Amino acid sequence: MQIKIKILDERLGRDFPLPSYETAMSAGMDLRAMEDSDFILNPGEVRLVHTGFAMHIADPNVTALVVPRSGLGYKHGIVLSNLTGVIDADYQGPLMMPLWNHSNEPFEIKVGDRVAQMLFVPVIHADLQVTNSFDEESERGQKGFGSTGL
Repeated sequence: MQIKIKILDERLGRDFPLPSYETAMSAGMDLRAMEDSDFILNPGEVRLVHTGFAMHIADPNVTALVVPRSGLGYKHGIVLSNLTGVIDADYQGPLMMPLWNHSNEPFEIKVGDRVAQMLFVPVIHADLQVTNSFDEESERGQKGFGSTGL
């Protein structure tokens, strides 16, 4: 699948690679912090960080998810404040990442650092139908939180 992107930061593709898969079996493309300068993300702080590009997925059956990089989250507490960003197929604006430092230590982010990742996933558009009862009862039924054990 081809996705069109518009470069908004001239350093992308020249000084820093465009988003790409780091290995042949990677699910996500790493996204880089393309700010004007390095910065410190203080404990509890959220900062909207540029990726340096815009994109247009155009296919209504595809969305992009922006998720944290596991190593940054586990080792340094750097995650996304919205936990997962959803990029709709018709969005054409700049791709941004709301980075959140939920650790107790300041964390330095340098221009070009890989700070999040983007996955392209299929979308199923549901047709909701109102009913008074379901055709068959499932084994779980209405059992909710914690009902399936630990």
